[in-house]
Amino acid sequence: MARRKSPILTEVELEFMQVVWEAGEVTTDEIQTILSKQGRDLAGGSVRKVVSILETKGYLSRRPQGRAYLYRAKVERDSASRGMVLHLLERAFGGSARLMVAALLDSRAVSPAEMKKIKAMIVSREEGRS
Repeated sequence: MARRKSPILTEVELEFMQVVWEAGEVTTDEIQTILSKQGRDLAGGSVRKVVSILETKGYLSRRPQGRAYLYRAKVERDSASRGMVLHLLERAFGGSARLMVAALLDSRAVSPAEMKKIKAMIVSREEGRS
């Protein structure tokens, strides 16, 4: 059975998007070079394939520059992050934010300093500020 295509970024796609978000505009060769410096050695064809998928999913746009294309993010990092969190919320926690937060807190991944900031965010939201 064929795997269902997801509009959510895969781990590899997210790595590519991190490069694009940091650089602003990049060619596939630049993506390949940056990822190689980060320890991810990919063939040029593999890089072009992932970029093509990201373009099809609507995450990237391109414009010609000489014989190459420059790729730019069509989706901002915050928007993509929110989409991934909402996807996780629905799939893993049945839409329950309470269960998701409880799982995060139970994992002990939240430092005391982060906990203080989270509490301040909650108070701010309750008071109607953002």
